[in-house]
Amino acid sequence: MSPVSAAETVGTPPAPARTGRLLVYGAAGVVWLALLFAPFLFPDVRAQEVAARICIFIVLVASYDLLIGYTGIVSFAHTMFFGLGGYGTAIALKAMGAGWDAVLVGGGAGVLAALVLAALIGLLSLRVKAIFFAMVTLAAASVMLVLASQLSQFTGGEDGLIYSAPRLFSAATKLLADADGKSVRLAGVALNGKLAAYYFVFFCSLVLYLLMLRIVASPTGTVLEAIRENEMRAEAIGYKVVAYRTAIFCIAAIIAALAGIVRAVWLKYTGPDVFLSFSIMIDILLMVVIGGMGTMVGAIIGVVVMTLAQFYLKDIMQFGADALSGVPFAPSLLDPDRWLLWLGLFFILLVYFFPAGIAGTLLKKGGRK
Repeated sequence: MSPVSAAETVGTPPAPARTGRLLVYGAAGVVWLALLFAPFLFPDVRAQEVAARICIFIVLVASYDLLIGYTGIVSFAHTMFFGLGGYGTAIALKAMGAGWDAVLVGGGAGVLAALVLAALIGLLSLRVKAIFFAMVTLAAASVMLVLASQLSQFTGGEDGLIYSAPRLFSAATKLLADADGKSVRLAGVALNGKLAAYYFVFFCSLVLYLLMLRIVASPTGTVLEAIRENEMRAEAIGYKVVAYRTAIFCIAAIIAALAGIVRAVWLKYTGPDVFLSFSIMIDILLMVVIGGMGTMVGAIIGVVVMTLAQFYLKDIMQFGADALSGVPFAPSLLDPDRWLLWLGLFFILLVYFFPAGIAGTLLKKGGRK
């Protein structure tokens, strides 16, 4: 038997596939390491906000990938569950004060509400065709957005809610103090409550992401993929398709609500624009598509690419416009006000060269044709 046929017999992936996996998982590892040391690598306020947003959206996008990537469920209500966690936490912190009891009570109420709504929507709607379920979730998300805007005595309406996080996360809190009573600095970064808040976000996000990896690696994850590939065959084998779909819909809703709690504690502000906006849902969809559906690791890549583009593309274009100021038409083309045009072109090129998303295409490269 030749070496090639022997490798094929034992299931060893071809060299291109191994290279693709190395690139994808290596990039994901680098991202998590960069996020771990972000306060020390990028100490400015804007960079820390970007890093915290990436952590939270990795969880949010990965939980959505559980639905669309592993089960084939198209939902537009993911921001609704995200908002329930955020608003529950914000209302409790506003009413009860900045304590962990408020986070537990408000966050717990938000998670419970997300679970109940997900179970009701799932049981009542997951028996119908995909497009009708998507419309039901879109209607539910729209109702929640209207309620958040109209019930201003509870939610703050369009202005949202401003509140204080637990005292541990206050910038005035000193995690370690020197003889003069000042915060100890490590690599130039003060060990204070702001640093504690960032690591609260980081470790919560990492734990939730690892939990989702465990779910997709379990026998349940295999069943979900079977349902996605051929629902009728999975049902013929004996799996209760509606029960599995409802269960994963509820799990994804709970994880999205938990991500909402983390973001509410980090931002100290909750409003429709940052939790319930339909533009957030579009961002989540784009991040899943860019990274690669049904890969989980694609959530990391999609979130990083999209977030860095949203926050830094204007700066890059301004730098390019200044550098090419003497070239005809170049400053006009690179005007930062045209950043959405270039972002759209960038996405078109990504879809063309990576039809299954960046992670999806690289992981499948060299696989079975």
